[in-house]
Amino acid sequence: MKWQTFYTLDSLLRAGNKVAEHCTTVSFDLFDTLLIRRIHDPDLLKPATARFIAAKAAGQGLPWTWAKVQKRRDELERQQRQETSRNYEDHEACYPVFMEALLREIFREQYGAALLEEVTTYELAVENSMLVPRAALVAWLRQLRAAGKRIFVLSDIYLPAAHLRRLIEHAGFLGEVEAVYSSADTFLAKASGHAFPLLHKRHDLEYTRWLHVGDNPHSDGMRPSEQGIASLVLRDSNEKFRKAVVKRYYNYGMGQPFWKGRTVQQMALPLEEENREQSALYTYGYTVLAPLLTYFIQGVAEECCNARIRRLFFFSREGWLFERLWKVVIPQLFPLADLPATSYLYVSRMALAGASCAVQGLTRANADIVFLPIGNRDFRDVCRVFSLDVDGFGDHLARYTLSPETVLSGNHEGYEPDHRARFNEMLEDDRFQDEVRRQCAPANAALQRYLEEQGFFSFPEVALVDIGWLGTIQRFLYEAIKHRDDAPRCTGLLLGATRGYPFPTGPENTIKGILYDRDRFDLAGSTLLYARDLFEEACRAPHPTLNGYRLSEQGCELIFREQDDRVGGAEKEQDAYFQPLQQGILDGASRWAAALAVLGYEPREQRPWMNYLMVSRLAFPQAEEIRTIRHRHHLDDFHGRHQPKARYVKGQRHLWDQSLTALRWNPLLRLRFFLRSIKERLRE
Repeated sequence: MKWQTFYTLDSLLRAGNKVAEHCTTVSFDLFDTLLIRRIHDPDLLKPATARFIAAKAAGQGLPWTWAKVQKRRDELERQQRQETSRNYEDHEACYPVFMEALLREIFREQYGAALLEEVTTYELAVENSMLVPRAALVAWLRQLRAAGKRIFVLSDIYLPAAHLRRLIEHAGFLGEVEAVYSSADTFLAKASGHAFPLLHKRHDLEYTRWLHVGDNPHSDGMRPSEQGIASLVLRDSNEKFRKAVVKRYYNYGMGQPFWKGRTVQQMALPLEEENREQSALYTYGYTVLAPLLTYFIQGVAEECCNARIRRLFFFSREGWLFERLWKVVIPQLFPLADLPATSYLYVSRMALAGASCAVQGLTRANADIVFLPIGNRDFRDVCRVFSLDVDGFGDHLARYTLSPETVLSGNHEGYEPDHRARFNEMLEDDRFQDEVRRQCAPANAALQRYLEEQGFFSFPEVALVDIGWLGTIQRFLYEAIKHRDDAPRCTGLLLGATRGYPFPTGPENTIKGILYDRDRFDLAGSTLLYARDLFEEACRAPHPTLNGYRLSEQGCELIFREQDDRVGGAEKEQDAYFQPLQQGILDGASRWAAALAVLGYEPREQRPWMNYLMVSRLAFPQAEEIRTIRHRHHLDDFHGRHQPKARYVKGQRHLWDQSLTALRWNPLLRLRFFLRSIKERLRE
């Protein structure tokens, strides 16, 4: 009986249903039939395991590079195939045999059975991250099983059946399969045709009522047909094209780093049942923000490894998503790295600002920060930001001929330079500063209690992960605790460090931008500034804004903004609106990290693609893209509600603030903003 070949899945299923009517047994090939791989070449999965083994060896002081491990693995596998060929027609290898030999050679007396299982578990996890069930075929398999057919899985591969069952279980259809066979167990493969008589004998099968489905014309077509088994071979043209695209990008990446990022992006795309209709927000999170934020998290981990930091805190509302990304990304990229313990810290600018004044008072630098947002105007805004009671400063203001409403910002009508001069004089007044310290002392005491409860002072150095920009939160945090003898060195790792206002950098308090840092000229990275609000809204936690800290009998009590007013309602609406975007980020980051774990690309190799994403999607976005994902309610208690002079409002408008009409019909609008951005970067 001659086998049948099909070039589309639909045509195979139509023919398969007809043939299966007369069969009691249906066997399937596994790889490239029931399961497809995201990557074009399965051998590219092996270096990930080699890197894992090399990292284990390095931890025990053994000088094995991953390339050396991989080379020795290939040699041992080849030797075993040669030995098998002396007794069997199929030149097969068995993974547990050659992997045990490899591990014994590397680790010698330190080898144990637990090590083999650990390495095996890791390799199968990498395999699973690259495998996707072919939805239509698996659905057909379930139908056949429900109709009473006996279902078997046959595979020619070095992984034994026990390992294949773990892969099939992960894919979700092990319960439908009567038995799984691998050539690694018996060295009787489909390629020689010996696997089929083995099943025939063990399970008392009838050749004439047996259907086999696979993708290899020789192993899955000719060989079973020689036994009288009906054979269907799938040569899926769409799948071949998909793999060809991945292969081309991968080969391009060997010469040009830009294509390495494109390869990862291609491998991370959803396949089969993963590829279903999603909202525009989800898609943007998956394809744009997930790669950027995965790159950021990978950079944070490398900074911690290089600096040997043992404690890491994700903080501010954006840190909530960063911590979730860490849990998704890091186990895949750094399975053995000695990384710091992590936790989420409840902090905000408003909560920390007042606490920062309890010891040092209100410094001129911090007072100036209040007037960076153009909506802040007077001393009432100073008191709002630093949680001060304005009524307690009446006598101090009167001494300097000031009032709570005296205009202190040049962005507003009524401002005179003398106003700011008298305000600065008041900042030098010890009596004024004593009142500031008195009012801020309770908040500082509560903050210290909270940090003690979180183990903040238990390490000599901590990393603080934040979305960034000016580093204001870290500034206030460090100033609130720097007087303590056990205050740790604070290393801030920011998504972007704009440094628009001088940061008090020193040995005990530093910041570094991962995706963008103004101290390193990076034109592409600076496009992050186009959509700062987007990143803040996309990453922020679904809990209310933290307003402060208060001591209680139980310790420190966190004070959150009430959510039963108009602002609270808008905040909840915003959180709900961006939930699909956050889910897209998490799903995309998981697949991006899995692809990186296989390919082993370092951040510097991904950077050209990150630059492309930022420029193309932030500096030159489509109008509909901006309409869909632009924030509806960007809430920030730090900014006041005063209306500044019109010319300052105009200067604050960026590309993402423009009307949809302008975005759609002004062909030079994006270029004009981009050229303005270049000019600003050159002036820095």
